[in-house]
Amino acid sequence: MNLIDRIVGAFDPMKGLQRAQARRALALYEGAKPSKQRRPRTDNSSPDTLVGGGAAALRAHARYLERNHDLSRGALRVLVNNVVGPAGIAIEPQPRRADGSIHTEYATALRIAFRDWQRAPEVTKRYRWPLAQRLMAYTWLRDGECMAQELFGPTQFLNHGTRVPYSLEIVEPDFVPLDYDDLSRNTRQGIQCNTWGEATGFWFYKGDPRDGQVRTDSSGLKFVPADRVLHLAMLDRLHQRRGVSEFASVITRIEDLKDYEESERIAAKVAASLTAYVKRSAEAGYAPDMMPEARKDEHGNPLPRDLRMQPGMILDSLLVGEEIGLIDSNRPNPNLVGWRSGQLRAFAAGIGASYSSVSRDYDGTYSAQRQELVEQWVHYAVLADEFVGMCVQPVWERFVQVAALSGVVPMPPDVQPGTHDDAMFIAQSMPWIDPVKEAVAWEKLVQAGFASEMEVIRKRGANPSDVIEQADAFRREAERRGLIFSSNAATKAAPLAAAVPAPDDEAPPRDPEEDTAPGK
Repeated sequence: MNLIDRIVGAFDPMKGLQRAQARRALALYEGAKPSKQRRPRTDNSSPDTLVGGGAAALRAHARYLERNHDLSRGALRVLVNNVVGPAGIAIEPQPRRADGSIHTEYATALRIAFRDWQRAPEVTKRYRWPLAQRLMAYTWLRDGECMAQELFGPTQFLNHGTRVPYSLEIVEPDFVPLDYDDLSRNTRQGIQCNTWGEATGFWFYKGDPRDGQVRTDSSGLKFVPADRVLHLAMLDRLHQRRGVSEFASVITRIEDLKDYEESERIAAKVAASLTAYVKRSAEAGYAPDMMPEARKDEHGNPLPRDLRMQPGMILDSLLVGEEIGLIDSNRPNPNLVGWRSGQLRAFAAGIGASYSSVSRDYDGTYSAQRQELVEQWVHYAVLADEFVGMCVQPVWERFVQVAALSGVVPMPPDVQPGTHDDAMFIAQSMPWIDPVKEAVAWEKLVQAGFASEMEVIRKRGANPSDVIEQADAFRREAERRGLIFSSNAATKAAPLAAAVPAPDDEAPPRDPEEDTAPGK
């Protein structure tokens, strides 16, 4: 209270109280004041409470949309293809020596072993590493989270199938029950944590809980330490243990759009059928008794007529008081395209995908498409960084560790401690709108030392080692056959050098006065 409020309160406590209440009301945010037009939102539940009450339903709804709605499936595909891509997140090993230089021999050995491991990285042997990454990204974005158990070394009934004994068991979030809580073990929603909130273990079902033959009580659970579990979660708030589907905030909008489009399609089909009807007006002279006997049954009731529409037909069988009417539903709706475009823009913004990619609408100008791509690519880069941190980097670090312990790729003694699993993780690069300008820009960056050749090759979706080997083999074969290409900078000066005559030692010395003689 200020001085005036205290003076008023001293002489008239009721007036002082009213002033204090009015001042407190004025101090509120306008958005926090309830009104008839704005419902108060007073639910301030914890993140785990909100997730536990709605994550499973959101997950099931998102899976339904992926199965049955083309736009939802396309938006999910756009996200995965731009975050993970066709070849997955690229890994460029960068172990260091004591002087800071890259240990080339060790990096090459790791790269060869990892190439072998990518053929069968998971226990079912059905998915290559790029496909496994995409499936994990699909599950992560659609369901809100994805789990994978790391298995390494001798494991009962498991054949790793690769030289490095390391495999992943990738499962959907249904395998970790949302409704399993054990306060005595500080376990909530299937995740056991210590007093600081760090996950120490996960409780997995021993089989798919959606199958009728799997026990879904506590006896059907197994405990897996957290250091052997990869947990990809779509987290929105602090202190949140389980993830929520990326479709959570757009499900209502996309469901309404789906229902409206289905209604418009049905209306358009009805309009295309050109349905006609016979309108009868008794006031205009129509009477059933006037119908000929041939059009009546034995009881005197009128028989239904078969009036088929055909080009150029003439209706001469109408009675007095009858006329032909057509059902016009005014479809397709001319406003559908604009309304649908606005809804798709909001849907794409909510899910984090590009509107042009989701709607396949590329009618904008070059500058508009370029601006959209530049601004949108930040969202893809953020998702790629989260995916690398929760999945790709832990997998690489474990792979290097197991490769060294198993003796497949021993760690050289001259590797600087702590750098044996250093690597550069390269996600998808922004597509080139103008390839010539983009290529010139990358070339200048490399020449100036602001980028490396390996980074450029990785951004193009290729392996630097493969590119060098292919280029070396190609140029050796071209040299053997006497072929010269402009792509090889070393051969560009060859024709010019051949055109310059070699010095002739037996030629007489040139007289300098010849250049100044008349006529020269």
